[in-house]
Amino acid sequence: MMKIAVCLSQVPDTTTPIKIAADNCSIETQGIQWVINPWDELTLTRAIELRESADSQVTELVVVHAGGVDAEPVIRKALAMGADRAVRIDTKPQDATSAALVLADYFKRESYDLILTGLESADFNGGITGVLLASKLGLDVINNVSSLEIIAGKVSLKRESNQGTQSLNLNSPVVIVTQKGIAIVPRIPSMRGVMSARTKPLQIVAASTGGIDSGLRGYQYPPKRQTCKFVPADEAGKLIDLLRNEARVI
Repeated sequence: MMKIAVCLSQVPDTTTPIKIAADNCSIETQGIQWVINPWDELTLTRAIELRESADSQVTELVVVHAGGVDAEPVIRKALAMGADRAVRIDTKPQDATSAALVLADYFKRESYDLILTGLESADFNGGITGVLLASKLGLDVINNVSSLEIIAGKVSLKRESNQGTQSLNLNSPVVIVTQKGIAIVPRIPSMRGVMSARTKPLQIVAASTGGIDSGLRGYQYPPKRQTCKFVPADEAGKLIDLLRNEARVI
């Protein structure tokens, strides 16, 4: 029997315009629609499927989030989807390193058989939190996982690599970083799930304060796109000159 934790992050909806605040070290949060990070949402969906399967070997499914009180609506949605309970580590990590450190501090005090993370967050796209977390915990990590099963007390999975698809059977505990294919469609909360989420446990724990050796220097907007230039079809030489001397791509 296994106890699963899914690390959850909230990100701005992809249709939300992002504005840098005056201090250049934060973003304007007013008007932002926050959602569950899509990679984490698919990961949670697969964990719920394992929890609810007829021959389930999952005893408890917990979502763990490092963030402020503003994230609780997103956490409640995860509970409405089907998680048993939630934990919010009361801090606001600035980057993947600080997120991994506070998550690791929590997991060192708890016992989980599987710790699942999505491939990356849709805002920073760093893709390193799961690996850093495993390193801090001293656990094995398997990334690029596209299929996950629990069979006879062992973790059975498939991961994608440059050499093709690998099939692995593992003992727990282990950190698993999922990617495309882990679930096809995110679980949509039912009305019953939404109602039950109101009473499911949401534990608030204090974050560790030491050992964070990274910080955010600031944000800046990407360069504006240059005006598109059109070159007549019979002026190949001009096109080559522009690609070589102006765009510098050849």
